[in-house]
Amino acid sequence: MASTSTASSSTENSAAVDDKAETPEQRDELASKLVDRFAIWSGVAGLIPLPVVDVVAVGGLQIQMVRRISQLYGVEFSANRGKALIASLAGSMIPATSGMGATSALKFVPILGPLASAFVMPVLSAGATFAIGKAFTQHFASGGTLLDFNPPDYREFVKAHKEMWDSRSTARSTGSSGSPGAAATSS
Repeated sequence: MASTSTASSSTENSAAVDDKAETPEQRDELASKLVDRFAIWSGVAGLIPLPVVDVVAVGGLQIQMVRRISQLYGVEFSANRGKALIASLAGSMIPATSGMGATSALKFVPILGPLASAFVMPVLSAGATFAIGKAFTQHFASGGTLLDFNPPDYREFVKAHKEMWDSRSTARSTGSSGSPGAAATSS
């Protein structure tokens, strides 16, 4: 009888996630919105003024994002396997992850450190989360699982999506500023 209730609760959980995604296109759209939302939250977590705590918060958000994407695609999720894959994928994009660590450590420097990291850490956190989310979305959409995910295969894909995120955030900041000084510096 206990197995019946477990089966029904897992069915309810997957129904709650899948009720809006009847077609693969709808599922891909929901996954894209999910990745965008977690990327923004990771940027916010990058603003946490405590060194190391910000990186841990971003890592937690990335694991939660992968868990939610796996639910959307009906892929079994293991937290330990997810943590290992995210760490491995993040490690394959050394410039982004080393930048996050250095930026987080910069918060130890009085006054100027937290100020400088407040500008850099949110962008790095959001960009890395966006790229990781897009990689897992593509992998799950193609029928992959956590067990057959190979981070080095996605190295170029992740770099391209991180650059796409960076260009999106740059376009937003230059488009919103609209100041003549910004136009003069870009010429």
